[in-house]
Amino acid sequence: MRVAVSGSAAALPLSGSETSGFSFTPENLDKAGQIVARYPAGHQASAVLPLLQLAQEQNHHWLPPAALDYVADYLAMPRMRVHEVASFYSMLNTRPVGRWHLQVCTTTPCWLRGSEGVMHVCRRKLGIEPGQTTPDGQFTLSEVECLGACVNAPVIQVNEDYHEDLDEAKTEALIERLQNDKAD
Repeated sequence: MRVAVSGSAAALPLSGSETSGFSFTPENLDKAGQIVARYPAGHQASAVLPLLQLAQEQNHHWLPPAALDYVADYLAMPRMRVHEVASFYSMLNTRPVGRWHLQVCTTTPCWLRGSEGVMHVCRRKLGIEPGQTTPDGQFTLSEVECLGACVNAPVIQVNEDYHEDLDEAKTEALIERLQNDKAD
């Protein structure tokens, strides 16, 4: 089964968890228990963000509805609240993304230091617009508001890693390293 990503240049295959449910691996189930144990009894809902990140890592960088429901049930939270959290934070992906998810910050500090040029290089090198995925499924490009690294603007988040103090040449080199599978 395949799904078209809104505005995407490619249709990405759905993982098995999209159609058949989701559950933590035994290793991640242990990690989830350790995370929840950090919070006072009766306040397990405070663990929603780290558990969503754990689920996302397990499911190839995105959260299908089955994973959101699983986390809600695990934390005994209303499912709608977990869906609201997942749709609010740009670090959580509720749609499939490419192997490399490039999130370009275009908030004022990054914009003042050249994020327009960084975004231009991304569009030119990848042949896609923000919100799209390359036809080979390797890259997804997103424009985000504030990655919180203003002192080292402009910045791109690639999956979980930040790349700071970028200019057009550094951005081009970064994309070429990713294309050659040599990310830092």
